[in-house]
Amino acid sequence: MNAQSPTPTAAPPQPASPAEFEARLRQIGAERYHDKHPFHELLHSGGCTIDQVRAWVINRYYYQSRIPMKDAAFMSRVTDPDLRRAWRSRIEDHDGTADQPGGIWRWLRLAEGVGLAPDYVASARGVLPATRFAVDAYVRFVRDEPLLAAVASSLTELFAPAIHQQRIAGLLAHYDFANPQTIAYFQHRLTEAPKDVAFGLGWVLDHARTAQDQDVAAAALVFKTDVLWAQLDALHSAYVAPGRIPPGAWHPGEGLA
Repeated sequence: MNAQSPTPTAAPPQPASPAEFEARLRQIGAERYHDKHPFHELLHSGGCTIDQVRAWVINRYYYQSRIPMKDAAFMSRVTDPDLRRAWRSRIEDHDGTADQPGGIWRWLRLAEGVGLAPDYVASARGVLPATRFAVDAYVRFVRDEPLLAAVASSLTELFAPAIHQQRIAGLLAHYDFANPQTIAYFQHRLTEAPKDVAFGLGWVLDHARTAQDQDVAAAALVFKTDVLWAQLDALHSAYVAPGRIPPGAWHPGEGLA
């Protein structure tokens, strides 16, 4: 009886080149980034009522306020001092320093500009349930997933400068509350985000060495685009489609300065 020949083992898939992998990541943004959401189109074209703008400011604040928390959670498990040092500026950008205010302070100036009480916005009492669930899921993802996935999830910053430029132009053109003080958050992000993403993208390209690594990083970026999109879906459903504000969420007339 002839011995059977061993079944040949399939060769593992080969990773894409760094340039090809970067193109894959950028294509995710081209297809899935939340600049394409109908709420942003409404906001940037001047189609939002002041109460719809207020709802956006309240809910987006929850996301902004959790960014330094997710970055602190990420740093708590990084053993490489160089990576921690590079990442630390992200917390300072949002929390500020002893000498300079940060992004959270600037967002509350926007809240004040649209007629909201900053203390009410900072309390997060009026945040939509879906916003809270999506943002908290992002914090847990960065806290618990492998470092490669955690860093890759931040790469939505690749696509942020364009939306900030659209937002600055749209707010200034269409809304009386918009001025250099109230839109300062977005102006600062035009210089902060490219710095962060240059480091993050380089780190991901260097550390995604296998095809499996690249799939993990791409999936993390898809997850983050889903987090951003889910927040706008909830906002649109509650405040653009009338009568669908869930229990506990902000109602027009509440939290005004």
